[in-house]
Amino acid sequence: MSTPDPLNGLPPEAPAAQPAAVLPEGGSSSLADGEWHRMHPLTPLFKGGLALIVVAGIVISNMRDRVIGWVVSVFAPDESRYLEYGGDPVDWVLANNFLLVALLGLLALVIVLVAIFWFVWRFQQFRITGDHVEVRKGIVFRSHRRAPLDRVQGVNLTRPFPARIIGLAKLEVVGAGTDANVPLEYLATSRAESVRADILRLASGARAARAQERTGAPASAGRTSQLVGSVNAGVTDLIAGVDLADVGPESVVKIPTGRLVASQLISAVLWVLFFGAIFAVALSAAYYGMTSDGDSGGEIVIAMVGIALGMGVPLVIAVVGITWAQISKSLRYSIAPTPDGVRITYGLLTTVTETLPPGRIFAVEVTQSLLWRPFGWWTIKINRMSGKSASQQQSGSAQQFNVVLPVGKREDVERVLSLILPDAPQSDLPLVWEHGILGPIADDPYRTIPARAWWRRPLSWKRHGYAITEFGVLLRRGLVWRKLAIFPLARLQGVSASQSPVGRWQRVSGAQVHSVTGPISGTLSGLERDDAIALLENASRAAALAASRDHSHRWGEWSDA
Repeated sequence: MSTPDPLNGLPPEAPAAQPAAVLPEGGSSSLADGEWHRMHPLTPLFKGGLALIVVAGIVISNMRDRVIGWVVSVFAPDESRYLEYGGDPVDWVLANNFLLVALLGLLALVIVLVAIFWFVWRFQQFRITGDHVEVRKGIVFRSHRRAPLDRVQGVNLTRPFPARIIGLAKLEVVGAGTDANVPLEYLATSRAESVRADILRLASGARAARAQERTGAPASAGRTSQLVGSVNAGVTDLIAGVDLADVGPESVVKIPTGRLVASQLISAVLWVLFFGAIFAVALSAAYYGMTSDGDSGGEIVIAMVGIALGMGVPLVIAVVGITWAQISKSLRYSIAPTPDGVRITYGLLTTVTETLPPGRIFAVEVTQSLLWRPFGWWTIKINRMSGKSASQQQSGSAQQFNVVLPVGKREDVERVLSLILPDAPQSDLPLVWEHGILGPIADDPYRTIPARAWWRRPLSWKRHGYAITEFGVLLRRGLVWRKLAIFPLARLQGVSASQSPVGRWQRVSGAQVHSVTGPISGTLSGLERDDAIALLENASRAAALAASRDHSHRWGEWSDA
């Protein structure tokens, strides 16, 4: 939640006294003590300062004649030699012994920038208490964001490529509402890891301390030592690829690079067909227009070559860019269990490490495209509370957070499903694989579209249906693009049924299993009316019972009890 922080004239280092949180024993960070702490001193540089410097440098380099002329006219109005000089202005500065003046001016500019960055840094602070994670920032327009720990949906640790070089990372505490995330930008990577662990430990509500001996706290290092140390660690980690060590224990799935690249290249065929259709339609329209105007053959050939190059090159660049973006985001993938949830790491240049606490996954979907079927490859996506608005969730970086397995064989899918749905009973496995993903087969337990309504799903009407277990609602859909969605009953948001005039005539109904916003849809169509009503009644009753038994929002209290 974001609330305004009134301007009271007090510096941010003098807040009103508030009881400090007691960090559960075994905590790893001295920053989770209920007191206000500042971000890394280089935070302003990576939050717009670097871009500002680059833009200012480009502007000055392209307008240096006017800049130097303006400075000369202000500080030396009687100096007319510069106006008569037609060469390079830098040579004029050197020839007239103004080098010292220019260097002093550059030093003054640097001092001004450093002062601005220092003030911005002083007014960016965060605090971790026993109940909240808070961030406040701003000098003129101030904001105060707070995330309740018992509503934390996950903690993401991102290392943008420039920040990785000097050993910095940013944390994002994922909240349960729209635009509810609380970012901590930036911290030294080691501190960010410790803060993340403490946030998750506090959010778990653990009663008993985990077995971990606390050693004496290291002496506080100076700012210069911290900066040098983070740069050294960042460069070393970047070269050694130590980011994969974030995930402990070892990843349960290892994706060969060849399989990952091949899967994305095969998927790129769809983009080639899409852009190829646009290309063909445009060329056909251009050819028709030129022939109808009576142009000669030579003119038509030259014009068509120009149009082909003008459209073809950007389309090829678009296909290559989209494919490379997908490959680079999925490289160095790793997924493993931790005491605080499932930890997923991915990314080649910009690395992202997210931790999903228990009970924060609202839907899981296993999909397989027709192009992947000969290779036996599958992908897994989830619905989760991302703390982002609907428009923000459409971005490629946001959608990546919903992918928990980019590509994998059946055994990989089974490992990941057992990891992200640990409460699912083994008895449901045949409903997932033999009857679900690979079905239908004999004695199909799924309620599907009746034969009289086949035209609603001409290719997949025998597959399109649902099944209910003690754990969740399973939706099986698609023939060309196979899909099986699992909605855990404990986190079901609702079930609805609908019937159109045509549906009443055919005695069929539509239904929808409601979840949080995400890539997985719970829509069904053309079900028998009685099957739709049974889904509505049985799923609603089972969901209420499962929710009353669910304690995942404070998982540590029950795991340690």
